Amino acid sequence: MNKAPLTHLGDMPVDVFLRDYWQKKPVVIRNALPDFEPLLSADELAGLSCEEEVESRLIIGEREGQDWQLLHGPFDDDTFSSLPEDRWTLLVQAVDHWLPEAADFLDQFRFIPRWRMDDLMISYAVNGGGVGAHYDNYDVFLVQAEGVRRWEVGGLFDSRSALKPNLPVKIVADWQPEEVYDLNPGDILYLPPCVGHNGIAVGDDCVTYSVGFRAPSVQEILRDFTDYVGERLLPEQRYADQNLPLQANSAEITADAVQRLQTLLEEVVSNKENLAQWFGKAMTEPKYAEMDLAPEEEMDADTLLEWLEQGAILRRTDSSRFAWTEVGDGGVTLFADGAAFPCPPQSAAFVKALCHEREFDLQQLQDGLAESSNQAILQILYNQGSLYLENIDF
Repeated sequence: MNKAPLTHLGDMPVDVFLRDYWQKKPVVIRNALPDFEPLLSADELAGLSCEEEVESRLIIGEREGQDWQLLHGPFDDDTFSSLPEDRWTLLVQAVDHWLPEAADFLDQFRFIPRWRMDDLMISYAVNGGGVGAHYDNYDVFLVQAEGVRRWEVGGLFDSRSALKPNLPVKIVADWQPEEVYDLNPGDILYLPPCVGHNGIAVGDDCVTYSVGFRAPSVQEILRDFTDYVGERLLPEQRYADQNLPLQANSAEITADAVQRLQTLLEEVVSNKENLAQWFGKAMTEPKYAEMDLAPEEEMDADTLLEWLEQGAILRRTDSSRFAWTEVGDGGVTLFADGAAFPCPPQSAAFVKALCHEREFDLQQLQDGLAESSNQAILQILYNQGSLYLENIDF
């Protein structure tokens, strides 16, 4: 089901949140999701963590005579039956990839650009369970789903901050909380990047949903973008020095030489079209590149339309990421799961609708499907696994 973006977090309009808090400072929003209902039970979450393809962890807190422990899934019944009575946490990553309701849940946070979103992690903790004091390099909404979690919030940390030594999990040393909050179901704690925090379950059956965002490092951006541009340059595009003056010392790399190099690089990396194309591909790359989304059998556009006419629903694959950008001729480029598709002006409205919503029936698509270019878009997206059909019986 398509879910509209939130207009308010509790009593706070989202534009006020974006103006005053986003990437600026933490905030606790009480009753931010007043009608919130958990997406799955603790048993169902544990069941997900037993699946081979699902990324999951168990973190067992320190206790007398025993340091922190980190276990990676998949798990089984024996793992859970052997856990201590308290101080452990189960974390399941990218639940939105496996549960359509979780993907729909994330759509509520589309007041932040959807291509900025990473995934929904769900954690289950017994009394005293947590992952220790730490920081993240990205923004996160921590939604309390069930039970109570006590959040300690501290200062700013980075890669130079001291960590406790010889542990399998990264825990900041000398943790000194500045604020402490108890979150109840429906409450949200928002944290900007690098803010220290420590969540501890108060009682059993504590469930927290972490809505995390993508934020590529400058190191990643430079490395990946220069690789992208480099693949498109010709061998004869080289450093040049016309009108070279006579140098007093031939071993000197002069300021003029460095300036020529800087100008050359600026001309290459300042091409906005290249930058937009790379960025769209990069920000829609699947979280798990090894996942094969393609259907067992490809389908042509006519067959897709026949299924829609028979009542099928066309839905975006839960792990898929879509975005678009305008190009100079009135057309758009569609980005889907790391691939770019130039689309003509007559397809612009259709592409924008595909990126905005998660599922469609024939009535929603009808006007756009008169264009053959739009039929081709659906066929490509279906055959690469970015879209799939519901309510059909092959």
